[in-house]
Amino acid sequence: MSNTSAATELLSGSRQRGRWFEYACWLATWSAMAILVTLLFVILWQGLTYVNWHFLSRYEDKLQPERSGILPGLWGSFWLMLLTCAFSIPVGVGAAVYLEEYSNDNWLTRLIKLNLSNLAGVPSIVYGILGLTVFVRMFDIFAHQKLVVQGPLGMYMPLPFGETIVSGALTLSLLSLPVIIVATQEALRAVPQSLRHASIALGATRWQTVSRQVLPAALPGIMTGVILSISRAIGETAPLIVVGCATFIQECPPGVDSPVELLQSPEMIFQIPFSTYTSLPNTIYGWSSDARPVVAHKIAAGIIVLLVVLMAINGLAIYIRNRAQKHLNW
Repeated sequence: MSNTSAATELLSGSRQRGRWFEYACWLATWSAMAILVTLLFVILWQGLTYVNWHFLSRYEDKLQPERSGILPGLWGSFWLMLLTCAFSIPVGVGAAVYLEEYSNDNWLTRLIKLNLSNLAGVPSIVYGILGLTVFVRMFDIFAHQKLVVQGPLGMYMPLPFGETIVSGALTLSLLSLPVIIVATQEALRAVPQSLRHASIALGATRWQTVSRQVLPAALPGIMTGVILSISRAIGETAPLIVVGCATFIQECPPGVDSPVELLQSPEMIFQIPFSTYTSLPNTIYGWSSDARPVVAHKIAAGIIVLLVVLMAINGLAIYIRNRAQKHLNW
């Protein structure tokens, strides 16, 4: 009888602890939601009326902040993300494919995989210092005499890169690579081995198996990693400040403020990577040092634009991922 009573009390205590844990999880979830909703409400309340065509199409004006726009930040972030994706996605996916599909399982490979996981948690300011040393200054190799490599169609490349878009994009690529590589590795591991064995058994080469079977099957997971990395990169401020991203600039890189101008002068696209620039987060950060009340509304409007851009990028990536999932036959 005593044993039955003890078991009943133990079961009752376990259920009570389970309920308390459920209540704690409920409280944590709704507290986080309340904070998020409050922040969004305040931002929308302060800035939504300032988000208009004039705000999106004008340059910054410190003398008349009510006339300031965010156009240079929009174009700067566009070129930054375009170059960051061009640098990081092929390298990240290629490195993950090699590590998972081609490399031998030895101590060196295991060491590389361990360090990649650790690099994903390194503070972004560390990547900014690395980008300043390697890309902006190039170890001061060209400190006494800067070089400019000329090419056809108006192409040129300064050495060192200096405080240009390509330096910022390469720095953000370093920041994004660990996330892309680790996510791609996990996506490749999730592909059933039977798919590889069946492809090879039918006479396909290793490359044909990887390119036509494994990578398409892993594409949804790869896109998830790309979404996470680009979402992190587009909101970064600290590493870009270190590598020379401006917080105040009155021109778009390199003076191209509409697609029409780029179509009329396509050779200008070769000048864009080596132009000075700003970005949406850095523009907002620059405004935060101004105490005038109207600037607070501009900051809120800039945050709204940044959130919309971020959701648009994520939405496009999620659409591609879902399209890829529909074509999977297993």
